[in-house]
Amino acid sequence: MASSCSELEKSIEVLVRNFYKYAEKKGKKDKMTRKEFRKMVGSELSHILTNTQSKEGADKLIKSLDADEDGKISFDEYWTLIGEIAKKMSQQISLQMQGPSQSSSLSD
Repeated sequence: MASSCSELEKSIEVLVRNFYKYAEKKGKKDKMTRKEFRKMVGSELSHILTNTQSKEGADKLIKSLDADEDGKISFDEYWTLIGEIAKKMSQQISLQMQGPSQSSSLSD
């Protein structure tokens, strides 16, 4: 990508490249195996997601994301995870931005 990309464009590229960094090393690179997904979650999302070092926790997450039930995570399924994380992060940031003075005025 061009060096004049915005911060947002660079961030999207990082998210896309991250998927392919962990996707299958042999054969098709369009899906992550369970092992690759567990490695990605443990390495890249351990500060955001809880229980990432647990095989059972990661497998539960895979099951919830695996829309086509093939036991692997496609890019679209990965993007669902990114969207859910971004949604929760947005809610937290929104609450922080409200601050105590604004949140007390909402209850009046």
